[in-house]
Amino acid sequence: MRAFVRIGAHSHIKGLGLDDKGKAKFIGDGMVGQTKAREAAGLIVKLIREGKMAGRAILLAGPPGTGKTAIAVGIARELGEDVPFVQLSGSQIYSAEVSKTEVLIRALRKAIGVRFRENRWVLEGVVEKFEPHFTQHPYNPYQRIVKEAKITLRTKNEKATYTVGPSVAQEMISKGVKEGLVIMIDKEGGHVSVLGVSKEATEAQYDIGRIPTVDIPEGPVEKQREFVYMTTLDELDEMFHKRTGGGSFFSLLLGGREERKEIDPETRMRVDKLVKDAVEEGKAEIIPGVLFIDEIHMLDIESFSFLNRALESELAPIVIMASNRGFAKIRGTDIVSPHGMPLDLLDRLLIIPTEPYKPEEIKEILKIRAREENIEIEDDALELLTRLGAEISLRYAIQLMAPAWERAKIHDRSKINVEDIESARGRFASIEESVKHLREWEEKFMK
Repeated sequence: MRAFVRIGAHSHIKGLGLDDKGKAKFIGDGMVGQTKAREAAGLIVKLIREGKMAGRAILLAGPPGTGKTAIAVGIARELGEDVPFVQLSGSQIYSAEVSKTEVLIRALRKAIGVRFRENRWVLEGVVEKFEPHFTQHPYNPYQRIVKEAKITLRTKNEKATYTVGPSVAQEMISKGVKEGLVIMIDKEGGHVSVLGVSKEATEAQYDIGRIPTVDIPEGPVEKQREFVYMTTLDELDEMFHKRTGGGSFFSLLLGGREERKEIDPETRMRVDKLVKDAVEEGKAEIIPGVLFIDEIHMLDIESFSFLNRALESELAPIVIMASNRGFAKIRGTDIVSPHGMPLDLLDRLLIIPTEPYKPEEIKEILKIRAREENIEIEDDALELLTRLGAEISLRYAIQLMAPAWERAKIHDRSKINVEDIESARGRFASIEESVKHLREWEEKFMK
């Protein structure tokens, strides 16, 4: 069977490529060059880990193709899997279904993680006996419904019998609870989980629909278990939006969800209060994540104003912005400003500049991309691609590799040669050539 493989533009990035002292290696973790920018990003990572970046924002500013997104991805990789990383393009805020501020609020709250811990009383053990009791349906004489059930659970140290109500009994039946299965029942909510088949059971094993084999639990049947649940403020907003009743966090988290368009501010305020209370009681911890907004110049003046105010919130993530614009009009105004952003927002940002890659850096990046895509390339072809990357753009040189590789395979060659690069070069235009073509045939194009 052939495995599904999809190569992303930044799938080769594993981190920022820094040593123990925070110095950038020339090549490291898939990153090449941009040493000053990567070292600055390393300091940002340290500040985030120490909790000293809350409410602050970073701007990655540089020409197209200078590794801004790669650095943002590198920061996310350095922070680890538990830290939420949300990527948003500036143009995505213009949605037909919800307002611009709602898109930004969701993105900001998706980037704030919350880890809940709660000790709950559970019943856990291998099922020795399960006896559901049925009764006549009150409205349908031809149908029977479960009234209650008796269940005997056993651990290595204890055996106990319990009577459970109709809702728990019905859930057990629907989940196929029977002798030999190891189950867990949440005493507060009545939720039933099938953990697996006891190793002592004679349960038949199937190739399809197989249940894992587990040991018989130790200790008492009734015990306290710590549950850890990782979520985000945005997910909690959705849950509270649907389930506005009382109960603990875990009663809420075990409930369902529904799609929604916009959430009212009162619901979010209630979520914030309950999260803060849980943190103060030691039941939860907040994990500030990263929101990466690419093409930040696409935001309009209203969105910038909202973002400026949102950064001052207690529960604000670390916001990383990226722009390849020089002096440009702020969208929605006639004001020309650096990077197309308001000066009052720029004034509160840590700005990390990125510079065009040098030819030797372009060459190493092309090698990394070739390895990532399992492409073999001859030395003289690599030199030609490096020259195209320096003269036109790195992105254009990377884009030419895939069609050149397909041409090489058509001609039964295991490596890309100069002829393959030149053939792809003649068939796929650069931006400058596309503009030239547009001007040459401008009268033929649709107005």
